[in-house]
Amino acid sequence: MKIEEAKKFHKIDTVVIGAGLAGLGAALEIAKGGGEVAVLTKVYPTRSHSGSAQGGIAASLANVAEDSEEMHMFDTIKGSDYLGDQDVIELFVAEAKKTVYWFEHMGVPFSRTEDGRINQRAFGGHSSPRACFSADITGHVLLHTLYEQCLKHNVHFFNEFQVFSLLIEDDISRGVVAWDIRNGGLHIFHSKALLLATGGYGRAFKITSNAFANTGDSLSLILENGLPLEDMEFVQFHPTGLYKHGILLSEAARGEGAYLTNDKGERFMEKYAPQKMELAPRDVISRAEQTEINEGRGIAGKAYVHLDMRHLGKEKIMERLPQVWELAFNYLEVDGTKAPIPIQPAAHYSMGGIPANIKTEVIKDAAGTVVTGLYAAGEAACLSLHGANRLGTNSVQGAATFGRISGTNILEFIKTVNYPKMVANPLERAQRKIDSFMTNKGKEKHALIREELQENMTGHVGVFRNETDMLKLKKIIKDLLERFKEVSIDDKGSAFNLDLLEAFEVGSLLNFSEVIVEGALARKESRGAHYRTDFPKRDDKKWLKHTLAWKTDKGVKLDFSRNVTIYMDRYPPLERKY
Repeated sequence: MKIEEAKKFHKIDTVVIGAGLAGLGAALEIAKGGGEVAVLTKVYPTRSHSGSAQGGIAASLANVAEDSEEMHMFDTIKGSDYLGDQDVIELFVAEAKKTVYWFEHMGVPFSRTEDGRINQRAFGGHSSPRACFSADITGHVLLHTLYEQCLKHNVHFFNEFQVFSLLIEDDISRGVVAWDIRNGGLHIFHSKALLLATGGYGRAFKITSNAFANTGDSLSLILENGLPLEDMEFVQFHPTGLYKHGILLSEAARGEGAYLTNDKGERFMEKYAPQKMELAPRDVISRAEQTEINEGRGIAGKAYVHLDMRHLGKEKIMERLPQVWELAFNYLEVDGTKAPIPIQPAAHYSMGGIPANIKTEVIKDAAGTVVTGLYAAGEAACLSLHGANRLGTNSVQGAATFGRISGTNILEFIKTVNYPKMVANPLERAQRKIDSFMTNKGKEKHALIREELQENMTGHVGVFRNETDMLKLKKIIKDLLERFKEVSIDDKGSAFNLDLLEAFEVGSLLNFSEVIVEGALARKESRGAHYRTDFPKRDDKKWLKHTLAWKTDKGVKLDFSRNVTIYMDRYPPLERKY
């Protein structure tokens, strides 16, 4: 198909894929600086998954207790199990306060102390209360405020557009091709700069806190273009997913003083993290919960434990934790002011993703070679801010801060370059994908393949991992990839063809799930969220390094020559205890 046959052709300085905190933060900075920017999003912007963040945004403001950037930095490094790049973390903690005040000056309605300062609550793994919050709807108010500001500064929005291909040639980004979900048809977006800010990929797992849209599409597209992903074996499980549903019950509940109890009524965290108890990092608590369940101390012998916040009192619960109460009541008919709430670990956050440097420029190898004009920020990116495990409220801050930083760097970039030459036949790859689903006569259905993938990912590469299970999963995924070639869809129309979109998303899930498994098999140690029962110890001599992974015709290619940036004189690796 020739370029003139495209339904629409757009030429714009910067294209941002994703309308969460990272994408909108970058778009706003570019627009305020005079750059023209378009945001493409497959959902309406205020439905972006950043809006589900509940507990807060981390910054060492010291509004309710002594705190410092140095303390925040050490907590983040320790939380990362020493796999976080310390130069990135240093920049992050220095910029975090600026980001909070940036939001405040835009009008974000933070909860306040009695003397009017931004209130801060405790969160797991943090040595001081530094989660700036708005009740338990923090992500919601941050996202809406950013969206309003983007509209004010004339950011262009292409809502309900699904990116089908990246236009990269000779290590230069030239734009994207996207499908108009509402009307059908492909659009070409020719740009100087492209930011990938598409969020996480929790939908690869059965029990997850992630929205249905979180299928890791941009990660799959990166692999398709011969570029690597980084540290994909590190997937965080949140300890307080609502039983059976996975819906997130905010860590804010434990920050306010809620307990975790087993079938015997014991606060079992005393055995696993006696100093931090329920405010230990998420990987520690998720393993503790899963151990209690596996050893028969789940409630009534089932696969859940209890989150008990009754002792906080109804007034405090309704003031500080209204959404936690509402979710438990609406989905399980449990009144959290009167009864404990059933919870279980749920796939929540991806520490790995698209490798990028401290300026958010995407890199293609361990040497840090930049793909010109291509950027990544937020959960889709791996700057390695979070290393092997993320602390709560650092994700909201990381998305907003590095979105803001990315916008500043992109603005500087687009002012100095011309539009790159458009690739030949830009629609070809995207159209081939669409045609393969539309014309395939195979008997396979994408929904069944997705369910089988999710069930096995949860069962074989979840909170606990071992070689036997992962080798089984590796074969299962290869079989599913073969079956996926025979997927056909029933809807042959253009407008709102969700059958087509879901088939595309399942392809994305399969594509990067194979990388998760290969990375987890290769990393013969336990570090952060990656816990192998057959290699239960951390091994800094062999594994204090990042994983880069490419998809090739011969399978997944791994490289471990990308070193972790460590300030040995300040933060040498130590045993991680709580």
